[in-house]
Amino acid sequence: MKKKECEQLTCSQVAEAMPPEEELTDLADFFRVFGDVTRIRILYALLCKEMCVQEIADTLGMSQSAISHQLRVLKQLDLVKRRRDGKTIYYSPADTHIITILNTGIEHIEE
Repeated sequence: MKKKECEQLTCSQVAEAMPPEEELTDLADFFRVFGDVTRIRILYALLCKEMCVQEIADTLGMSQSAISHQLRVLKQLDLVKRRRDGKTIYYSPADTHIITILNTGIEHIEE
């Protein structure tokens, strides 16, 4: 809903237009994931190219274990997807929404 449309609503109409509590909780969990610098670094690395755990670890100067742990969190919230090639699993952003969210966040910070 656009701001102009919202300004014309009564308080009870605003309350009715709100998403259900469960969706708001899911949204809060979604944004909480972006509150960790390591996860943001991983997502930014994956914006550049699809990578396996070792490549991400080398790029960010971190251990494979630390990267795997954070990828598990990102995967649980459908922020990254994986593709298997033999024994190697490659990770990339789950969809264009993730790219948009990151780019919009950076644009906001740089203003």
